Amino acid sequence: MTTREARGLPAATIDEESIAHYLQLNPDFFERHQAILGRMRLPHARSASTISLVERQVEVLRERQAELEGKLAEFVSVARANDALSGKIQRFTRRLLRATTRQQMAEEIEASLREDFDAFHSTLILTNGHARGFEMPERFLRAADPDDANLKSFDGLFASGKPRCGQVRDTQRQFLFGSDAGEIGSVALVPLGEHGAIGLLALGSHERERFHPGMSTEFLARMGELIADAVVHR
Repeated sequence: MTTREARGLPAATIDEESIAHYLQLNPDFFERHQAILGRMRLPHARSASTISLVERQVEVLRERQAELEGKLAEFVSVARANDALSGKIQRFTRRLLRATTRQQMAEEIEASLREDFDAFHSTLILTNGHARGFEMPERFLRAADPDDANLKSFDGLFASGKPRCGQVRDTQRQFLFGSDAGEIGSVALVPLGEHGAIGLLALGSHERERFHPGMSTEFLARMGELIADAVVHR
């Protein structure tokens, strides 16, 4: 007697795929053969014991429920974070609208970055011609010639036209943050205007992972558009 016959299976070849296909075509099989269902045992997922097929199904459903609850919690967390960012962008926009002069506008930008976005290290660099009417300490705002070698080191950023987060070269960090450069662990760069024609906004953080390459830059792009429009039309 073969092993297959000893297990109650016919000598003819029966593969698992055929059995699975049969059960799919006959979903009521175990209802018609409940005694077989009761004798079936499966390894427990988290112990060396065995459980019934029904218990295993319940366990699988619980695991799926826990997974779905985890995904839902993640979605809710992301939604709340986005809602909070939307509120900050709205406050930022209102600050710009309330500013009556270019000088006041620069002050509101710096204050909003610091108070609403916890960006205690920020730099706004405007190209010559766009910096007229601003009188801010060089620590936050300054003018730069478009042909300045330091500014041209960001040509790759300007060509992309999109914000970028992560690490920068030591010379770039020194150009952006001056004496504070050694404290900066990560940077967010926002080009202003088409190909950076208006300038550059830089945000720095002590934390190396505060601004990382994988983070969304949608809100940074919106902020850049708001600043660029305000500078051009104010």
